[in-house]
Amino acid sequence: MAAPVQPERLFRERPEEEAGGAMSFFDHLVELRKRIVYSLIAIGIGMVGGFVVSKDFISYVMQPEIAALRANHLEDKLVYTGPAAPIGLIINLSLYLGVVIAMPYVLYQIWLFVAPGLYKHERRAVAGFILSSMALFLCGIAFGYYILLPRVLSFLISFTSDIPIRPLISINEYFDLILVVLVGLGVIFELPVLIFILSVFGLVTPKFLLKNFRYAMLLITVAAAIVTPSPDATTMIVFMSPMVVLYFIGVLVSYVVVRRKRAREKAETGT
Repeated sequence: MAAPVQPERLFRERPEEEAGGAMSFFDHLVELRKRIVYSLIAIGIGMVGGFVVSKDFISYVMQPEIAALRANHLEDKLVYTGPAAPIGLIINLSLYLGVVIAMPYVLYQIWLFVAPGLYKHERRAVAGFILSSMALFLCGIAFGYYILLPRVLSFLISFTSDIPIRPLISINEYFDLILVVLVGLGVIFELPVLIFILSVFGLVTPKFLLKNFRYAMLLITVAAAIVTPSPDATTMIVFMSPMVVLYFIGVLVSYVVVRRKRAREKAETGT
C-alpha cells in the first residue's frame, strides 16, 4: 500500500504559475477599502509636498492663458477678487500637486488590488505597470497643457474679439478650470489601465470591446463635451482622437490578457 502523500509535499509540487488565492466578494470590498484609504493618506502627504512647491508652479500654469491674451493683443494679467483668494489658490493647487506626487503610490495600491487575480510570474511586473501607468498619466497632462489648452483658451479669448469688452480673468476661476482639465486628462489617459484591470477580472474581452465600440464613442464624446470648456468642434475632435487611439490600445491589452489566461487554463487542464 502506497504511503500517503504529505501535505507539505503537495504544497511544494504546486506549479509556480498558480494564480492568486480566491477571494470572496466581501474580501474584495475590504481590500478595495484598504487600498483607497492608503491612497488618500498618500495624497494627503503629497499635498504637503505640493504646498511647499506650489508657488513655483503658479507662474508655470498661468503660461497658456498669458500666451492667449498676448496673441489677442490684450493685457497679460490675471487678477484675484478677494483678500483670501491667493491662499485658496495655493491650497487648491497643493491638492492637485498632491495627486500627481502620490500617483506612483496610488498606482501601486491599484496593482496590489489587482495582483491576486494574476499568476505568480505576472505579479512580478509591478514596476512595468507603475511606469507605464505613470507615463500615460503624464502624457495626459502634457497633452492638455501643450495641445488642448492653447486651442481652448485662444478660442475663448478670441470669441469676443469683435465686441467692445475686455476680459478680467480671476486667477482662482482660471486655476479651477485648468487644474480640473489637466488632472482629468491624466486620469482619462489611464483608459488602457482600466481595461487591463477589467480584463484581469474577466469583466471585458476584446470581442466585447469591439462589439460595443459605438457605445464607447458615445461616452468619449460626452467626456469631450464635459472636459473641454469650449463648444468648438475642432477642439473636441483634438480631444477625442487620442481617446479613440487609447481605446484600441486597451483592446490590444485586453487581447493579450485574455489570450494568456486562456493559454494558462489550457495548460493546467491539459487540453
